[in-house]
Amino acid sequence: MTDLNPTCPPEGRDGASDGCGSRREFLGTAVAAVATALTGCGKLSQEEFLQRNFRELSKEEVRDVIARLEKEYKAKYGKEVKVADTPPIPGVIFGYALDLSRCIGCRRCVYACVKENNQSRDPGVQWISVLEMEKEEGVNLQHADLYYDPAEVPREGHFYMPVQCQQCKKPPCVKVCPVGATWRDKDGIVVVDYNWCIGCRYCMAACPYGARHFNWAEPHLPAGEVNPDTHYFGNRPRPKGVVEKCTFCIQRTRKGLYPACVEICPTGSRKFGNLLDRTSEIRYILENKRVFKFKEELNTQPNFFYFYGV
Repeated sequence: MTDLNPTCPPEGRDGASDGCGSRREFLGTAVAAVATALTGCGKLSQEEFLQRNFRELSKEEVRDVIARLEKEYKAKYGKEVKVADTPPIPGVIFGYALDLSRCIGCRRCVYACVKENNQSRDPGVQWISVLEMEKEEGVNLQHADLYYDPAEVPREGHFYMPVQCQQCKKPPCVKVCPVGATWRDKDGIVVVDYNWCIGCRYCMAACPYGARHFNWAEPHLPAGEVNPDTHYFGNRPRPKGVVEKCTFCIQRTRKGLYPACVEICPTGSRKFGNLLDRTSEIRYILENKRVFKFKEELNTQPNFFYFYGV
């Protein structure tokens, strides 16, 4: 057969071609370029685009992916960033409860979440939204103020309702994802494979809580403020063009720690624990306090509860 490109010698078994570049290298570069054009994201490496869904990776492939990410983060932020893949704790389903009678709307939870979970400072991304509402109106979203800015909080005649991912048992965001980049894990946390997300934002449209957030630009993280203790599904730095969300601080809770927002709350409004443990504080709250689920009529069945402790 006649060689159609006589200037390049045929490839050897190792794919080498004496400076002309192998077909595999060419295809990899071309595929990554197409991926970048289709997703609108920053430059994608061949390895990133060809990576399979995390649930399909072998243990060896997971190690390779994590090693690549840690190398990239070190080069970008100038510090050692560890990426864990800690699995769910057997016999645990996480639940969250928030006492509306104690929350003062200080937003310390928001700031702690931003710092812990490596959220972009510019453009700003925040996984927790705190709504100010009038006590006479009750929980009424039509009269809720997300941008309240009084001289002091709490403001007389008002109460505060933080909203974040509700970690639903029947998450509508999971149902609409066309590529299976998000799912509910065994401990009840709805996770996102950021390397598999295509940024279509269907999940954002489906979520009735406004809990998912899109990276419109390259996230800005000051090198000195990067939290180096990360998880693949949680607070590792996310790329431009993906949707991110609260994961109950998966990098902490799967190690037996509280979420950052729970630890920082000055009034003890936030409670967190194992719903399967009958002796846990959260089970006591669910069984003895006035509890309600946000937008319960939608049957998303959240594992995030609101209650009145006083």
